[in-house]
Amino acid sequence: MTKATQTPSTTTESRTSSHQLQTARRIRVFGVPLDMGASRRGVDMGPSAMRVAGLQARLEALGHQVTDAGNIQVDIAETQVYGHTKARYLKQIAETCTRTAEAVVETLEQGMTPLVLGGDHSLGAGTVSGVSEFYRRSDQKIGVIWMDAHADINTPETSPSGNVHGMPLASLLGLGPEQLSNIFGYSPKIAPENTVLIGVRDIDATERENIRRAGLAEVYTMRDIDERGMRAVMEEALRSAGRGTVGYHVSLDMDWIDPEDAPGVGTPVRGGATYREAHLAMEIIADHGRMLSFEIVEVNPVIDEHNRTADLAVELTCSAFGKKIL
Repeated sequence: MTKATQTPSTTTESRTSSHQLQTARRIRVFGVPLDMGASRRGVDMGPSAMRVAGLQARLEALGHQVTDAGNIQVDIAETQVYGHTKARYLKQIAETCTRTAEAVVETLEQGMTPLVLGGDHSLGAGTVSGVSEFYRRSDQKIGVIWMDAHADINTPETSPSGNVHGMPLASLLGLGPEQLSNIFGYSPKIAPENTVLIGVRDIDATERENIRRAGLAEVYTMRDIDERGMRAVMEEALRSAGRGTVGYHVSLDMDWIDPEDAPGVGTPVRGGATYREAHLAMEIIADHGRMLSFEIVEVNPVIDEHNRTADLAVELTCSAFGKKIL
């Protein structure tokens, strides 16, 4: 069993330049074909689409050792009762997130880096819970980089839709819903001062109050990226997420990217990060070498164009794991 006090292999040396080669990782991939958290169906096929786009082979070409552990078991929505309209399928989603969290803990115990393929973003409550639990055992904190068009900080009381994929960050910060917040029996999973939202541009009016309640110190909108540039935002964000932590989890919702480049997403919003900005952000994350785990979510092949969005998701994953232009 790998001790929780160990940091990822990529932190064994300080970064000396932006062109430094990244140390090879042992990566375990697993899919979470969950689409009960959203109104639009189809993101359950996202893990398959990314695999078809050559995820494993492209990571292995970078020198990483990659194991595909298959998919986390997810209930089929048509066979389930959605429950309360303010948090549809919450029971089933919480069960899936618990299974995901357990798989993440096991992966980290074996000295491997979890790479989680979604599925809708509600699965983030499970992934981050697993990473948090693993490092909590040795009294260490984690940070979170949440890259999304949306804040995902609604609760059943504030959500205008009742879709749970708009609630995972709220649950991780201890705002609820309880079934997601209390995975492993404790809450919150992450500290607001180490949690960073990047690229948001579609925030519900009720979410603004939740952001204040949670005490999030770092929320970068697309205006911040427009005015300051992606490099300045990412460098500052990574400092915040990394301050006093063992490292950080990166959660990338493909709707963070502009629909011109990523048309096949669950909830597209115009005005997102460009193709090149997205790659730069991932490359900066790789340069810093403190990423503990990575998830990429909301790829919807049903509305994609020739698997473009899944292919871009794989490209960005490779950039996050060290692929460089030179």
